[in-house]
Amino acid sequence: MMDRRISMTACCALLLIASGSKTLYAACEFTVQGEGHVSSVLDARTIRLADGRDVRLSGIEIADDATGRSKDALAGLIGGRAVTLRAPDDTPDRYGRQPTFVTLEGTDRPVQFDLLNRGDAFASPSVRDQPCSRALLAAEAIARSARRGIWAGSAALKNAKSADDILSRRGRFTVVEGTVSSARLAGATFYVNFGRRWTRDFAVTISRRMMASVEATGIDLKSLKDKRVLVRGWIETRGGPGRGPRIEVTQAGQIEIIGAARPGESLAATATVPEEEGK
Repeated sequence: MMDRRISMTACCALLLIASGSKTLYAACEFTVQGEGHVSSVLDARTIRLADGRDVRLSGIEIADDATGRSKDALAGLIGGRAVTLRAPDDTPDRYGRQPTFVTLEGTDRPVQFDLLNRGDAFASPSVRDQPCSRALLAAEAIARSARRGIWAGSAALKNAKSADDILSRRGRFTVVEGTVSSARLAGATFYVNFGRRWTRDFAVTISRRMMASVEATGIDLKSLKDKRVLVRGWIETRGGPGRGPRIEVTQAGQIEIIGAARPGESLAATATVPEEEGK
């Protein structure tokens, strides 16, 4: 089981925490973009400051079945407190909220890391700064290994072989674990397959223009066969009824290699991906 294993990233994170190092969250210490006092917590990722600004926590996603608990956790951390906002810039999102990493007065650790360490959030792949993205993933991995919060049960981490279970989360952010059965480029799309039935089993799609960004993180896409990976993103389907679940990779941090296939678990790459798939 995944919760009994710790990825290399998580091992490094555990060593850093044990040594008292701030290196893990220091990767997300961006430029100060403002300060304020929290007047209210609007949801599990959004706070309102006393001056009326709405702030959106960067770097995390909230499990849809844990929004109430995660909101309470955030309120307990920062409700009524003075905070500092850190981000690469202060550009608001399309809803007028300021995406940022939030630190409490007197500390330089973003509250995002507290939420991740407690198992109250997923690490989001949306952070483009790679050192920060890796730090967020490492914080999540520690909670996952310790089975804290959302990781205490099996619902948060989906098995790539359970296509129907994954499909039930269509339109929602999901983390999936599995062994890659085949990986190949077909036309303008790279397919990472987790089963022989390419029309029904879970698969990951990567556009040709996105491949270089993924491989810049150290992942050799063409060598993914028989590797155990974690994939995170929004579940979708393409091609009508009967088609299996997909995650489209639009951010480099959506795929993590967590090891080789276990003995006897390797899936023969008998599946082929027709050229018309993905059109």
